[in-house]
Amino acid sequence: MERRLSTPPDRRSRKRLATRQAISDAATRLFLERGFDAVTVDEIAAAADVGRMTVFNHFPRKEDMFYDRDEEGRARLRETLRQRDPRVAPVETLRQLAHRLVTGRNPVVEFSARSGAFVATAAGSETLKARARAIRDELAGVVRVALAESVGRGPDDPDADLAAGLLLATWSVAFLRAHRTFRATRRTEAANAAFLAVIDRGTASLAAALAGTPYAEAAAP
Repeated sequence: MERRLSTPPDRRSRKRLATRQAISDAATRLFLERGFDAVTVDEIAAAADVGRMTVFNHFPRKEDMFYDRDEEGRARLRETLRQRDPRVAPVETLRQLAHRLVTGRNPVVEFSARSGAFVATAAGSETLKARARAIRDELAGVVRVALAESVGRGPDDPDADLAAGLLLATWSVAFLRAHRTFRATRRTEAANAAFLAVIDRGTASLAAALAGTPYAEAAAP
């Protein structure tokens, strides 16, 4: 009997990731060109040269194609706190993460004409604005749990709740300030500086608010 060879798992994984990226790229291009609500899933499938069901296999909701870096950001945050140097407080660890993202030109903190178009597209769709609010609520839970785990506390720790809320507020204000700065100056460097200035000032305020907790104070050497 002829033996049928299967595709190696790593090759299947690479192919799946490539297909997902192709769908995301096609969707993003159409959303930025025509607006989120004007684009159909069938048009995205055609642009990515895949079937409609393939699109939904990778992205259960249309808006997931727009916010396709959401899970990547969550995973990075969790991993950063898991690998935290115990001599560095969690709040400071996340401040340092912001600086690394900017220095490394990570697309999560991109301030450019393209990211400005992304923000404008989101602002022009009630569906995307609703999903953004849901993502913020979900992220608050992710940050709370990750912070609590990083210092050995339970997920319902009230200090973790406060820390998560203040961190998200700081990062949200930083993003808004950076995008405004880019629109005014058309200079990415100026926007980066504005973003980090808010992060640094907000982190200092957060550390003061959480003084006496393990979220703001490093473990003794």
